[in-house]
Amino acid sequence: MKVLFLCVANSARSQMAEGLARTKGGFFEVVESAGSSPSGSVRPLAVEAMKEIGVDISKHYSKAMSVFDLKTFDAVVTLCAEEICPLVPAPCRHLDWAVEDPAGDFPGESHEQKLQRFRVARDAINAKMDAYIAENSK
Repeated sequence: MKVLFLCVANSARSQMAEGLARTKGGFFEVVESAGSSPSGSVRPLAVEAMKEIGVDISKHYSKAMSVFDLKTFDAVVTLCAEEICPLVPAPCRHLDWAVEDPAGDFPGESHEQKLQRFRVARDAINAKMDAYIAENSK
């Protein structure tokens, strides 16, 4: 299966999804991630949260969805929750795995509190991915 994970900035959720998908025993043949408005970098807390589970995304970089021909993917997965998701043109198979954006700075929040938001997002993405794989491996 060829899959593209999309969010707005391509700095956290879609990057974590790309990293997770690469660990799924070959279920995904081609894995990419992109954003509708790429930030230009991957959030260090996303890298740290993934490193905790043995997945290295430190060499990933933020990409624009315009660099891909979306029609070449078997599925395009959007991960946006509260913000406006990128539009996925027909006839692409669109999956919506809404996950709250872990990025953000809140006054007085500790590093551990910030990191915990990224862990929650990572684990939510992983659970959705595992459920999808289980459902589609039959």
